[in-house]
Amino acid sequence: MFQIVVIDDDRSVQILLKRMLEKQGYEVIAASNGSEGIAKVLACQPALIICDWIMPGLNGLEVCHYIKTDPNLSTTFFILLTSLDSVADRVKGLDAGADDFITKPIEHNELQARVRAGLRLHQLSRDLQSQKLLLEAEMAEAAEYVRSLLPQPMSELLTINSRFIPSRQLGGDCFDYYWLDPDYMAIYLLDTAGHGLKATLPSISVLNLLRSRALKSLNYYQPSEVLRALNDTFQMNYQNDKYFTIWYGVYNRIKRQLIYSSAGHPPAILISSKSLNVTEVKQLRTPGMPVGMFPEAKYVDGFCNIEECSTLYIFSDGVYEITKSDGTLWSLDAFIQMLIELQHRSERQLDEVLNYLTDLNSKEAFDDDLSILQIKFD
Repeated sequence: MFQIVVIDDDRSVQILLKRMLEKQGYEVIAASNGSEGIAKVLACQPALIICDWIMPGLNGLEVCHYIKTDPNLSTTFFILLTSLDSVADRVKGLDAGADDFITKPIEHNELQARVRAGLRLHQLSRDLQSQKLLLEAEMAEAAEYVRSLLPQPMSELLTINSRFIPSRQLGGDCFDYYWLDPDYMAIYLLDTAGHGLKATLPSISVLNLLRSRALKSLNYYQPSEVLRALNDTFQMNYQNDKYFTIWYGVYNRIKRQLIYSSAGHPPAILISSKSLNVTEVKQLRTPGMPVGMFPEAKYVDGFCNIEECSTLYIFSDGVYEITKSDGTLWSLDAFIQMLIELQHRSERQLDEVLNYLTDLNSKEAFDDDLSILQIKFD
């Protein structure tokens, strides 16, 4: 049975509405003023409210505004009862959050029709809210599954740490690192276009394919060959029109040499600090279209010697494509500058990076997945 709260300082109107609505099978709770009405609404959280506009104390607009700003009452349908019928008055009511109006004197059939319509919309809103909560729960479970597949921090021979903050919708970020043999380590990070499971599933497929080395004839030591093989395997015509960017590198710890290739991905940032006053920054990126976009895409390798006291950062574009409170978009250059400033300030750089980005973000959650790898070579 639906509950309806009637708020009106006129006792005769209260009785009339209560009798009319109870005959239709609704449970009706009456209140004589705005404050009492709000208290009863908070106590029972009704499906629908009928509130007089002009009352002593809190008027109908103030009651409506209070109710509509309470997230627990977001699906409650609010009808203003009024003798005011000008367009300007109705605009005021709509601005306050009113969903509908009933004009005095009350006409029985109109009341029934508007209440039925309001309750249908209330139920629809409840159903949509339930589906939204269910979807968010499923996305959270999917994010935890992706997290469970990601590698653990490493502290032997190399120090590797990472952070993965999925967006509310869950994006397509994924990364991995592992020894190809005792001297060579493969490191990569990819980002599938779009959000939701359609973006996540291709990322997981790539991770499983590379981790298991399922492509037997592939030279996993040659990054450009790896990207070419992935491009042949994951053409978007066969993968729901999804493509992904990726940065893939192989590090030789004996020669201290890094060979890498990228496909439409942000550059990896190599920061070498020989002293507190001398910092060298290199952007490691090669030309190449995202994987899956064009069948004949070409990929090339880049080479880099790793100096002592060097740190490599590999990340998705979610770390710098952040909308600030002033509405402007943060930049890659600003992100790189932040990494440089944190190089000597803290041993917990990744935590400080996340704290900075969280403070910078103007929204409750990030619009895109945020992933970052930190590799310390010494």
